[in-house]
Amino acid sequence: MGDFAKDINSKFDNQRIKALLNIIYTANWVSSCQTEFFKPYGISPQQYNILRILRGAGEALKVQTIKERMIERSPNATRLMDKLCTKGCIERLPSEHDRRVVKIAITKQGLELLDAIPHNFNKNLLKNLTEAEAEQLSQLLDKIR
Repeated sequence: MGDFAKDINSKFDNQRIKALLNIIYTANWVSSCQTEFFKPYGISPQQYNILRILRGAGEALKVQTIKERMIERSPNATRLMDKLCTKGCIERLPSEHDRRVVKIAITKQGLELLDAIPHNFNKNLLKNLTEAEAEQLSQLLDKIR
């Protein structure tokens, strides 16, 4: 991955358009790297995010709460959770008081899977940036939003 304009062999009307397209291009590159990283573990980056949310919460959560906390808001979050259920990583806990309310809890198997995944897997994605550059990039991305 090198110079964005050369990678896609393109010229741009101005630097803002170039920057915007570069953000999208880089986000797709990061996503692709993460998807490849998680393949041997049999989960997607989004499923990993769901497991991390549940472990971090320390308690069962409503599906809607999980969706709100996800980094990548996914319309198919329920399907992602279905797959994690099938793998035995999470379980559904129906409410005793209201059948419409279902909470999701991480299982022992889900915790073991998280423990097996190195937590620093993202560090190489930004290895070409110094800490100061990473901070500046983060601030600029916040400024865009």
